[in-house]
Amino acid sequence: MDMIFRNLMLVSSFALLPMAVQAADLDEARVKELVYEAIRENPQIIMEAVEILQRQDAEAQAQAQATVLRDQRQLLEQDPNAPVLGNPDGDVTVIEFFDYNCPYCRRAMPEVQALLEADPDVRLVYREWPILGDGSVFATKAALASRLQGKYEAFHWALMGMNGRAEEASVLRIAQEVGLDIERLQTDMERPEIEEHIATSMRLTQSLGFSGTPSFVIGDNLVPGFVESDKLTELVDNVRASAN
Repeated sequence: MDMIFRNLMLVSSFALLPMAVQAADLDEARVKELVYEAIRENPQIIMEAVEILQRQDAEAQAQAQATVLRDQRQLLEQDPNAPVLGNPDGDVTVIEFFDYNCPYCRRAMPEVQALLEADPDVRLVYREWPILGDGSVFATKAALASRLQGKYEAFHWALMGMNGRAEEASVLRIAQEVGLDIERLQTDMERPEIEEHIATSMRLTQSLGFSGTPSFVIGDNLVPGFVESDKLTELVDNVRASAN
């Protein structure tokens, strides 16, 4: 709150004080007195100052996100430690950050599947981002470990389509149903590259400003939340068109 007020004071003072007063050598107490007086006479300037600060914050965030996308593009799209579905050689890459216990991720599953079925030139990069408890972490580790047995895609869709929460017992039951070697799976779950995948997802989402799942990166677009297949298709088409 103190930081917000100081910012409001700064914006308000420069917005309201005449040029001659701005140029004068005023101490902090006098500046505050003048600002308080201006606010009492023109209370609407508080909202104007808030709008200015919000606009500045949004512009700064957008610039920071654009920088992250530029600097981390290779990691986002080509990390060999991340699963890829769809067409591995596709011309547009969609990155999805998700959690197996996220209901919106489960709702998004058929939308993503519809995109892949309709567009054979989409690469789908999955960034596992387990943020909803120990069950999510266990499911993520199991899913990533299943890559070593060549069954990630089948296991992933099965976990996304399950009823109830992903917990150790339910994850292992589904793993057995899709034909995974459970003993090997549990051993592989402790491999360092799996922890690295999770840690990288955490760093990327923090840098990109994502706060929940699912979250998508499509070209230069950051798309938080549930998205229908029509919108996904539109974003993919826009990326493809901008590259031509």
